[in-house]
Amino acid sequence: MMEPLLIGKARQAVYLLPRMANRHGFIAGATGTGKTVTLQVLAESFSQIGVPVFMADVKGDLSGISQPGKAHPKITERIAHIGLEEFSFNASPVTFWDVFAKQGHPVRTTLSEMGPLLLARLLNLNDTQQGVLALIFRVADENGWLLLDIKDLRAILQYVAENAREFRTLYGNVSAASVGAIQRRLITLEDQGGNRLFGEPALDLQDLMQTGSDGRGILNILAADQLINNPQVYATFLLWLLAELFEQLPEVGDPEKPVLVLFFDEAHLIFDDAPAALLDKIEQVVRLIRSKGVGVYFVTQNPLDIPDTVLAQLGNRIQHALRAYTPREQKAVRTAARSFRANPDLDTVKAITDLGVGEALVSTLDDKGRPGVVQRTLIRPPHSQIGPITPRQRQTLISRSLVNGVYEQEVDRESAYEILKARAEQAAADQAQKPKRGSRNRQTVLESFMKSAARAIGSQLGRQIIRGILGSLAGRGR
Repeated sequence: MMEPLLIGKARQAVYLLPRMANRHGFIAGATGTGKTVTLQVLAESFSQIGVPVFMADVKGDLSGISQPGKAHPKITERIAHIGLEEFSFNASPVTFWDVFAKQGHPVRTTLSEMGPLLLARLLNLNDTQQGVLALIFRVADENGWLLLDIKDLRAILQYVAENAREFRTLYGNVSAASVGAIQRRLITLEDQGGNRLFGEPALDLQDLMQTGSDGRGILNILAADQLINNPQVYATFLLWLLAELFEQLPEVGDPEKPVLVLFFDEAHLIFDDAPAALLDKIEQVVRLIRSKGVGVYFVTQNPLDIPDTVLAQLGNRIQHALRAYTPREQKAVRTAARSFRANPDLDTVKAITDLGVGEALVSTLDDKGRPGVVQRTLIRPPHSQIGPITPRQRQTLISRSLVNGVYEQEVDRESAYEILKARAEQAAADQAQKPKRGSRNRQTVLESFMKSAARAIGSQLGRQIIRGILGSLAGRGR
């Protein structure tokens, strides 16, 4: 049996069992109570046993995990109090990622891979607009037209809008107003830099699941200090990542240790303003991805930020201090207290407001999957540096990364934009050569599509792409 991971010390040592780490968890607490350091402690512990980790670095503090820590009176005191006799400072292996390609390797996906459900949330579309977007993806999927970037989506939007009358026969009404609204939302997305998320080469999830030559898991750190300025892009990216892992990874049951652990900081952004249908699907993915060996840990200020259906799936719980000045905050304290298995020797409600920096109420699952009683725990110090590294240190690590040079050069292969442009140009050329039959030639492209769409609809073996729970491409033979 694999050695448990030390979290800290209550009356006795408090551990997280690796084989229970895929039962998910949360780290909660007010600003400045020690959530980031706790995340750092868990991440480097997973790395040490060969488990790769993905985490979003919202404040820029997590980069220090790449450097060995240094002695400090408070750290020395905590080491002595917990009784860490052989404690040493060391760095963990990291790979830096950044949607904006400034503080890490570029991270991209394609519109085809994201799917209409998550893209609709990214663009904040209403129900009617979502219906039109779903139609656009249906047209692309059935014809094998790849949607790689925003210009591909624009091309199909324009194509469907210009031929709305003919498409209405197969799919129903196509609202010109909805098409215009989607186009305007795309402009806003580009202005905010969100278009950088779409393109190729798209992120290969296997690059998030690597181990170093010494067997330690690589810590993948997403620079999110700029990304968090666009919360919709940040939240949608995290949901896409979760969906992709769920669709691509094989079932492994309950392994000795996770195959990957995800830490989602500012978790409330994932759930804010999400429609009920999407929340149901998120809850389903969180519940089922455990069997893929993936552990998901939500990091948030307030446990009320997490819907009850998702909270119920989080077996390993670390609660730092909460403030209780307002009625809502007092309710949050009571809710947090009720989420733990009661300890007869501890007043949980009182303890939550009394906790000092670096202290937390901790409950983890035992070897039978049962929640342990809550314990007031002093979190152990990390082995790595607390706080950010310098830009020069970051660039050095990026240049030495296992994926250096893989994603830096953007690729623009033939996709929907190029296909529709070429067909339109060919139709125009044919019309110019045969002016008397121009009316017939203007419809060549549309007729070709209508025939192929009819064949796809009439056969279960058509080319329509199959999509998973959150709308991303399903299956591994993508």
